[in-house]
Amino acid sequence: MNKMFFKILVLLMSLSLIGIILVQVYWFNTSFQNNDEQFKYHVKQVIGNVADKLQQQEAFTFIDKYNKFKDSTGKVPQKDDLLEFYYIQKNHETNTTTVYSSSIKSEDYDISSTFFGKKLDSVKIKSFNSKRVTEVYNNNKIDNSGIQQKLVPDVKIEKSGNLDVLANAQFEMFFKDIASTMPLQERVTKEALQKLLKMQLEEYGVNTKFEFGIYSNGLATKVKSDGFRYDKNSTYSIPIFSDNEGNNKYQLLVSFPHKKKFLLTELMGITLLSIIFTLIIIIAYTSALNQLIRQRHISEIKSDFINNMTHEFKTPIATINLALDAIKNPKIIEDKEKVFKYLQMIKDENKRMHAQVENVLRISKLEKKELDISKEPTNIQEVIDDAIEHVGLILEDRQGSITKHFNAVRTSVLLNEVHFINVIVNILENAIKYSPNIPKIEIFTENVKDFLIIKVKDNGVGMSKIAQKRVFEKFYREHTGDLHDVKGHGLGLAYVKRIIDDHNGQIFVESEKGKGSTFIIKIPLIN
Repeated sequence: MNKMFFKILVLLMSLSLIGIILVQVYWFNTSFQNNDEQFKYHVKQVIGNVADKLQQQEAFTFIDKYNKFKDSTGKVPQKDDLLEFYYIQKNHETNTTTVYSSSIKSEDYDISSTFFGKKLDSVKIKSFNSKRVTEVYNNNKIDNSGIQQKLVPDVKIEKSGNLDVLANAQFEMFFKDIASTMPLQERVTKEALQKLLKMQLEEYGVNTKFEFGIYSNGLATKVKSDGFRYDKNSTYSIPIFSDNEGNNKYQLLVSFPHKKKFLLTELMGITLLSIIFTLIIIIAYTSALNQLIRQRHISEIKSDFINNMTHEFKTPIATINLALDAIKNPKIIEDKEKVFKYLQMIKDENKRMHAQVENVLRISKLEKKELDISKEPTNIQEVIDDAIEHVGLILEDRQGSITKHFNAVRTSVLLNEVHFINVIVNILENAIKYSPNIPKIEIFTENVKDFLIIKVKDNGVGMSKIAQKRVFEKFYREHTGDLHDVKGHGLGLAYVKRIIDDHNGQIFVESEKGKGSTFIIKIPLIN
């Protein structure tokens, strides 16, 4: 994959993911604000209804008292004619005269102020009635001077009834004047107000804790809930008990201490789904990006592996061809010593190619779990000695040395001797290969509780912190800078890790650039 295309692809995927997250945040914020506005609307409806009901209940209380008084008193009310008018219509075709009359009368009831529990002058309550009369006269009974006295109409229709509009208006003015002189506690109780608020809030679906209080001219009164605290963001108010001039002495305040929690709870279900889906997208994106990076890295490593493998095979093949050509020479074929020398070279190069193929096959078999690893009780120090012999010629060629510090008392472990020798050989070969100067290697053994610890210390180039974390990965090789003579495929230590894991052991590396490396193997002892 083109490097620039890969970067653009990653950038676009990242921008898309960020966009999705921002859209989710915007949606949540908008939904929360909409819920807040809806909550505010419902609460205003509730407190408006409560204010109206408080006024109505107070009016009903006065009406009930007034009706009981009017029904129980034996006094005859004083009657006044407030308004009376006539309308006369003559019909020449029927030779009749129709007289329409209408009158409004009031009945005044004197009520002692003690009836309302107040030390005021006595007050009057008016009841309004209307009377409508239609009289039809024959014109033969009426002279030219107008309607005669004591004339009896031919038809007379009377209608009467209460004028509720006037009565209600007059009564409202009356009870408001009386109520304005009463203390607040007599007009409404804390319990009644709480019950009314709760009923109205439940009706509008506002099922969260609320606190309330009534303020008089900006000062708190005793009519309030125990936990009421004024909060600008969660308190709503409305005037109550207006007087005849439209003034409002009292304010009803309702606060919701758990308002945010209530609004979030309403969004919780859809928000959780949104978060889950967003997390799935993030995980999928991260996984896909990681796979892309890994695949790209593996592609580069495989290319490097093929190049190295080609080089590793090219050299021994060339050497074998040269040796064969030399043997064909008539002068050389007669010299048995030189023939044996070239035959040995062919054998060594062939062995070298075989070893490379074996490394690849071992890893392949390990991954497919086809490698037969049978374990037997074995003395680990003997295994280490065998491994040292395998690298003896290479070490001798580099004029290096291996120093043994066998401090372990218990040395018997359950392992596969062949594979474990390969483990130690791989570590020793790396120690020799990555030592630019004369290799000096130290091998330590010791017992720690029920484990055998093996340490292989070298004086090589060392490795970085990143390399220490990845050194046991297949195909991984750290860049060696100017050290171009180091060849390999990144398979040896991957093989080592798999074998040690199969022996229920552990392997670590401690290293510092320019100061060598120490490989530590931890294997359980036989009890």
